[in-house]
Amino acid sequence: MNHRSRATAIMLTTILCLVGIAQLNVRAFQMQSPHQHAATSGYLPERVYSSDEKRFTDFESLLADAAKGDVLFVGEEHNDPATHRMELAVLEGVARRRSNVVLAMEMFERDVQPVLNDYLADKISLEQFLDKSRPWPNFMSNYHFLVEFAKSHHWPVIASNIPRPLAADVSHNGLSALDKLSPAERANAAKQFECPNDDYHKRFVEAMGAHPGVKSDDSKDDAAATNAMTEKFYLAQCTKDETMAESIANVLNSSSGSKPLVVHVNGNFHSDFHEGTAARVIRRLPNAKVRTVSVIPVENLDTADGSAERARADYLIFVLKSE
Repeated sequence: MNHRSRATAIMLTTILCLVGIAQLNVRAFQMQSPHQHAATSGYLPERVYSSDEKRFTDFESLLADAAKGDVLFVGEEHNDPATHRMELAVLEGVARRRSNVVLAMEMFERDVQPVLNDYLADKISLEQFLDKSRPWPNFMSNYHFLVEFAKSHHWPVIASNIPRPLAADVSHNGLSALDKLSPAERANAAKQFECPNDDYHKRFVEAMGAHPGVKSDDSKDDAAATNAMTEKFYLAQCTKDETMAESIANVLNSSSGSKPLVVHVNGNFHSDFHEGTAARVIRRLPNAKVRTVSVIPVENLDTADGSAERARADYLIFVLKSE
């Protein structure tokens, strides 16, 4: 899959989340046993490329570097099982090197943080947690074991994202929609927003233009409407990036003594090229050591070309694409 196709797939997921389609069929997996979805890291074929060193390196070197930092972004393709197994391997590797770690996740939204906290503290059951936390449809197969690993190590787990209804409101009505919220609702979105017309904006517009639902014909009126809609979707994207970045910054700014390493799991569009959420963390925490990883599923590890993708992240982890 080329970069344009990957970006289109990621943006389609973003659009579906904004309109709430991600809520469909949630109950289909909620009652299933967690053991049916348990992941084991074990041996997972991979190749790691260091963009700084411009060469392939080893997984342990990546972990040693990441564990010395303040923030580690792990960018994923949401529906690839091998990618999620690799994320677990990253958490296991970090745990060998750091005791003070916080797992933050795009997949949970700020307003469900109390529910997440209750589950981590064993105050509610898994069934209750799933019923109240609005998990993604693939939570049990792809993310449950990450939460369980953090829970077993007594790590906090941060619901970093803006609630989908708020992002959807912005996608329809612009940032002014946030001004109409109550103080309690407004706290679920970042206090500060910047949505510049930069390379990230350009990449977003290109990805949206490739999506058939956001494509215009030769009519100038249709083109103008399409552009206006794309810009509103970009504003919604910014609310996600800014809120996730603020959530990460809040963890580090509120920590007394030794600051933890925050490992943030997100779609790779949010952190590739040190843009999106990554750029907004760096803006808030200019002295923080931030590392980015992009996990890239490929058909053949032997022909993976790190040099062609090196601008995407500090480290590229190539994994065998799941069939």
